[in-house]
Amino acid sequence: QVQLVEAGGGLVQAGGSLRLSCVASGRTSSVYFMGWFRQAPGKEREFVAGINWSGDSTKYADSVKGRFTISRENAKNTVYLQMNSVKPEDTAVYYCVLRWGLGSVPQSRNEYPYWGQGTQVTVSS
Repeated sequence: QVQLVEAGGGLVQAGGSLRLSCVASGRTSSVYFMGWFRQAPGKEREFVAGINWSGDSTKYADSVKGRFTISRENAKNTVYLQMNSVKPEDTAVYYCVLRWGLGSVPQSRNEYPYWGQGTQVTVSS
């Protein structure tokens, strides 16, 4: 099994920056995708960003393109989400996800079997 632990959430003013991190432990000896989803109050959980094993392929939701950057350090089993120019609508619980495999970065929540517990991000206006 795999355990995912997120960190870095908190309160930030609109226009500011925040960096989330997520460390994977357990069965991490194979290649895998990592990514982030988020869920705002009263809304569906949505894809934010994903990255492949080598880090040379990434996907972003249209709402965060140009503002958020996903990256990873495989030696540390860690994925990051750099959030710049944040907006109040970015307020949500952010979840780290993991899926074994190669190929195109998955963007559907059903494609990720492993989820972290979530970290709250609140953007004040």
